[in-house]
Amino acid sequence: MSSTAIHQEVTFQAGVDRVYDALISSEQFSKASGGAPTEINPEEGGSFSCFGGMIVGRSIELVPNKRIVQAWRVANWEEGVYSIVKFELKEQGSQTLLMFDHTGFPEGQGEHLSAGWHTNYWGPIEKLLA
Repeated sequence: MSSTAIHQEVTFQAGVDRVYDALISSEQFSKASGGAPTEINPEEGGSFSCFGGMIVGRSIELVPNKRIVQAWRVANWEEGVYSIVKFELKEQGSQTLLMFDHTGFPEGQGEHLSAGWHTNYWGPIEKLLA
């Protein structure tokens, strides 16, 4: 059974501004990822490269402290193949609920990607914001 969409919800012990910044700031994301080379243009239409170029793409929609939508790909995917990732942030008192959706990735990649979001994004960002 291959998954064609990933939906995850994560609660961070930090305000929406800090969570948004961790996802869209080169400096903050690099800190979260253990110093891995990161270049993120924090403007709509801007490109990004994380984990030393292993993950690349472009920000399609940026609504500060609310939503990030990106055309996102793993560097070793077939040329021209992009998926869509959406990060929705909701303030819940002093916490932030992140609702995450990832669609359009190559068949057979769902399980690997799903685990990767926890290992490479949510866990490290949680540590950064603690």
